[in-house]
Amino acid sequence: MLTEQQLSRLDWEKTGGMMPTIVQHSVSGEVLMHGYMNQQALAKTLDEGKVTFWSRTKNRLWTKGETSGHFLNVISIAPDCDNDTLLVLAQPVGPTCHLGASSCFSPAAPDWVFLWQLEQLLAARKQADPSSSYTAKLYASGTKRIAQKVGEEGVETALAATVNDRHELTNEASDLLYHLMVLLQDQNLDLSAIISNLRARHTP
Repeated sequence: MLTEQQLSRLDWEKTGGMMPTIVQHSVSGEVLMHGYMNQQALAKTLDEGKVTFWSRTKNRLWTKGETSGHFLNVISIAPDCDNDTLLVLAQPVGPTCHLGASSCFSPAAPDWVFLWQLEQLLAARKQADPSSSYTAKLYASGTKRIAQKVGEEGVETALAATVNDRHELTNEASDLLYHLMVLLQDQNLDLSAIISNLRARHTP
C-alpha cells in the first residue's frame, strides 16, 4: 500500500482534489477501469481494502461492487512519478464492467491476457464431468497421463523446429503450452508462480 511519505507527496491541489485512478488486474495486467478518488475515497479504499471512488454523477463515495457484489479487492496502490495519478492493482470479484465484461475497456486487452483467461477456464474444468470436454477428461486420466502428454508435445515441438516448419511449430507450441498449463493446474500451480520464479532468476 502507500507509505506515509507517498501519501504526503500526493498533489491534490494539482488535480483539483480529484486524483485520476487506473485499476489494473493484479495478475493478468489487464486494465479494468478508470475513476477518480478524492482524499476520502482513498482513505476508505486503504481502510477497507476495496476500491472506492468519488462518483461525480452520484456526488458521493462509491465502492465498486457495492450493489453488484463485484468488488475490486486492493493488492497495492502506487502513485505515478508526478504524484498526480494513482495505479491500483486489484483482484476483481466477477466482471468489472457493468455490461458484464472483465474490463470497461474490453476487448482492448493485450493478447497475453488470454493466457490468464485460459488458466481460469482450465481451473474451472478440474471439477467438471469428464465427458463434458477434452480438458476435463484429461484431468480425470490422472497426473501421469497429463505429464506424458506434455512430454509428447515437447518432442513434437522440438521436431517441428528442427525442420524449420513455422506453421507446425506454432501448432505444436500451442499444444505444448496448453498441456503444460493443464499439468500446472493439476499440481495446483499457476502461471504467476512460474513468473515469480523466472523474475527471481533474472539478473538485470
